[in-house]
Amino acid sequence: MSATNFSSGFTRSRVFRIGATAALFAVIVVLAVNRDFYTGSMVSAYLSLALASALIVLAMIRRSWFDLLWVAAGGMLLAVIDYKVMHFQPMFMAGFSFAGLSALAVLGAHTIWAEGEDQKLLLYGFLPAVLFVGSEWMATTLLDITEALHPKTFDLYLYSFDCSLRVQFSFLVGQLFWAFPWLRFACLVIYIALPLPLALVYAAHLRGEKKNALAVMLAFLVTGPVGVLFYNMLPACGPAHIFGPAFPWHPLPADAAMHMAVAPVLLKGARNAIPSLHMTWVLLVWWNSRGLQRWVRAIALVFLVLTAMATLGTGEHYFIDLVVAFPFSLMVQSLCSFSLPLRSAERRTAFLFGTFATLFWLALLSFAPSLFWISPLLPWAMVVATVVPSIVLWRRLLGAGTEEHPVTARAAAVTA
Repeated sequence: MSATNFSSGFTRSRVFRIGATAALFAVIVVLAVNRDFYTGSMVSAYLSLALASALIVLAMIRRSWFDLLWVAAGGMLLAVIDYKVMHFQPMFMAGFSFAGLSALAVLGAHTIWAEGEDQKLLLYGFLPAVLFVGSEWMATTLLDITEALHPKTFDLYLYSFDCSLRVQFSFLVGQLFWAFPWLRFACLVIYIALPLPLALVYAAHLRGEKKNALAVMLAFLVTGPVGVLFYNMLPACGPAHIFGPAFPWHPLPADAAMHMAVAPVLLKGARNAIPSLHMTWVLLVWWNSRGLQRWVRAIALVFLVLTAMATLGTGEHYFIDLVVAFPFSLMVQSLCSFSLPLRSAERRTAFLFGTFATLFWLALLSFAPSLFWISPLLPWAMVVATVVPSIVLWRRLLGAGTEEHPVTARAAAVTA
């Protein structure tokens, strides 16, 4: 190649990268100064933390204090523009959005200017971060569509099952939250901060084996839209929506619940009860943290326990929602475990059990709610027969994946 051609190609590449970087920064600024995006998304607890998860990805794969300084400077600049120029009303959660948008700008710029394997690593960090924010942004629309399609819910069916256990966990945890406000606050913070451990576990995998990391992120991403499909099969809102101010202090006695007329009811609220996607995501976080550093595992475990408590204590979920999340999450994990061949016994068994167990529960709850009242032993036995095999098949599935990558597994064990 002549010096002239090399210089021309180098110049075109440089011009393209300058243009791409300028376009990226322009998109970030346009989003930040859009009043509708600010009021509808940037101040939202869930979406602001979804944006902030980009900072975790950046910090995990770059580990540069200089990057963090750029993020801080960019976030402060966006805040000045929004509050001093656009005169938006300052909101606490918007600070996470400013940091997240700034982190996306820094991560995207590094991706544009990097070369070779470094660029591939950064691209694997940048694109999923954008997709996860987009998925979170679309969630409200999908739930609104589900509510419009199903004005009546099956809350009484799910509540009837919970009562058949003779222990109403949602009401008990709700009362615990009233007795210990600090516990309620901690659980709510963890519940809202769900995007952060998703980003942490994905980025931790990304530093090791990209193929495994992409399978993990794919599982995180498809959980939302696939979960919405299941919401349409058995739409429900949660005990707080059907009991109102009576939650959590006035549950129905078991005798009254046994003879309750179980029928669909008109109810306002998002149809996002069964399966619990919050529980599904933290189960995915916990299982996929296997082999990572101990501090990552500890964070994953905290999110698992406190999220489970939050789903119940806030009255957004019935206990059965959390039970069904086990086979549902197993189904999602096996579906996305593309490092294993479809003919793999571990992957095939996990997918079939997860799918059929989830559908079986939805069918029983819909068409045979009185079945669970035959004896308290029956619903408890079914819970155990759902959760225990799900855990066993989870371990086998992840173990099979580890066998496919023995070198990576040994390296992860050394750093753990």
